[in-house]
Amino acid sequence: MESKANRSPRWPSMLWLIRHGQSAGNVARDMAHANGLHRIALDHRDVDVPLSPLGMDQARALGHWFATGEEGQRPEVILSSPYLRALQTGEIFREAGGCASDLRICLDERLREKEFGILDGLTTAGIRELQPEQANFRKILGKFYHRPPGGESWVDVIFRLRALLDTVSLHYAGQRVMIIAHQVVVLCMRYVLENLTETEVLGIDAEGDVANCSVTQYRFDPQVGRLALQRYNVVAPLEREGTPATHEPDPMIAARG
Repeated sequence: MESKANRSPRWPSMLWLIRHGQSAGNVARDMAHANGLHRIALDHRDVDVPLSPLGMDQARALGHWFATGEEGQRPEVILSSPYLRALQTGEIFREAGGCASDLRICLDERLREKEFGILDGLTTAGIRELQPEQANFRKILGKFYHRPPGGESWVDVIFRLRALLDTVSLHYAGQRVMIIAHQVVVLCMRYVLENLTETEVLGIDAEGDVANCSVTQYRFDPQVGRLALQRYNVVAPLEREGTPATHEPDPMIAARG
């Protein structure tokens, strides 16, 4: 019988999970919280929120890091959330030499931001004031299972990511794959890939936010036949260029708490 070590891998040889660079939404959210506002001042749909100037610098620093071989090899496949801030991160990364200049960035809607529904655009204080019933439901159910009207729970995000990983294993086995998405996506990918429990993944979340343009890396381990975590939430690419790292919740609502 063929051993696990001798089988052709059904997973990528390397998988990088990247959170997009700082967005204009992150900046607007910080201002809203600082001023005690209930709503975040944004002129765009969440899907259309662009990178901030700092976010562009972060994506550029990430590209330079890969271009100079700090990660050993550059990605052969890039999958991105269709949200503008994620796509811009990939494009700037590519322009900075992080991958081949002709590599196509493949958009996949299953990598989109968690949908907040009726809570879209509210600060934490705004949710307590304007949607007290939902604030109470979230307290009772916990953020893992709470689904606001018209929105998603973490479990809903996990459902679509399981389907995404089936596609990755089918089409990109043995290749070096980079995924550019959002904070909750990175955490939920860890939940699936590492077979974590609700308590474990929320414990990781409670330790701090996923940094913009941070690197989370998995390498295929032939001995166990799966992807093994190598590093999580590393901001070395930014530190090398003196680019400020930002550990900010996503723009619509606080990621923790």
